[in-house]
Amino acid sequence: MTVGDGEVREGGLSWGRTYLMCEPVHFGVLYEINPWMHAEVQVDRERARAQWEGLLATLRAAGAVVEVMQQPEGVPDLVFTANAGIVNATARGGPRFVPSHFRHPERQPETAVFRAWFEARGWAIDTLPEALDHEGAGDALPFGDVLLSGYRFRSDQAAATVLSGFTGGPVRSIELVDERLYHVDITFCPLDDRHAIGAPMGWDRYGRTVVEALVPEPLWLTDEEALSFCANSVVVGRTVIMPSTPVRVGRRLEAWGFDVVTCDVSEFLKAGGGCRCLTLALDVGLGPGPADATAG
Repeated sequence: MTVGDGEVREGGLSWGRTYLMCEPVHFGVLYEINPWMHAEVQVDRERARAQWEGLLATLRAAGAVVEVMQQPEGVPDLVFTANAGIVNATARGGPRFVPSHFRHPERQPETAVFRAWFEARGWAIDTLPEALDHEGAGDALPFGDVLLSGYRFRSDQAAATVLSGFTGGPVRSIELVDERLYHVDITFCPLDDRHAIGAPMGWDRYGRTVVEALVPEPLWLTDEEALSFCANSVVVGRTVIMPSTPVRVGRRLEAWGFDVVTCDVSEFLKAGGGCRCLTLALDVGLGPGPADATAG
C-alpha cells in the first residue's frame, strides 16, 4: 500500500520523500535489549496504532510517499523499519539493499522478513558477512556524499569497510558511548546539505571531530535535549517531524527556515524508538549513481 498526497517544500535533503513503514499489529515490549525497554511496562496497542497512523498522516501531509508492510507475529520490533538495512536506490544497475545483521537474537528473525519484502520488489541484495553485525539505517545516515556509521552497541566498526565496498562511497565510523543512545539515528539527524542535529554526548571524542568536520552548521543538543529523542526525527523537504521539540531546538530550526511538527510516538518510545526509527527512507542514494557510471 502506498500513500502520499501532500506537496513537498523545496530545499532540504535530496532524499527523504519516500518511506517504508510497518503496521504495529503485533508491537509490544516483550523483551529488554536497550535501557528504555522494560518488559513489565505494557504498551497500549490502540494508542500505539493511533500514534503510528498520526505519524503516517503527518508524513503524507508533508508530501512524502509511504509504503506500508504487514507485521507477522513474532517480530514485535519490525515496526522500527529504520533497522531493516541499508538502502541504495541509485546504485548502478538498479536499486540495492543490504539487510541488517542484528546483534540480539530477539531481532534476528526480522532480517528474512525485510529481505523478502525488498526481493519481491526487484531490489538486488548485498549480504553482510555472517561475522559482522550492522543494524541498517538505524546506525548509518548519509550527510552529503558520506555515510556516517555508528558502532559499539548494535553494529561493528568493521562493517563500515564492507558497506563502502557495497556502495562505492565513503563511510565514516563514529563510536557511540552512551547506551541510552544506542543507535546513530538517536544522535544525528541530517537536515540539508549544511545543517544537521547532533548529540555530542552520544559520541567519543573522535566521533565528535568527524561530525564537526562533516557538518558546516550543526545544531548541538544538550544532554537533556538528546535524551528527549529529538534527533530521532524525520525530514521531508523543509519539514522536520519530531517526537519531541525542545523550545530552543524548535526556534533554531524555524530560524533556519524549517517547519517543525511534533508527532507523539510515546508508546514506541517505551521500546526506545522515535519517529526516525519508525521509518526507512527508500530513496537514499549512496556512492556513484547511474549518471556517474556513464560519465567520462
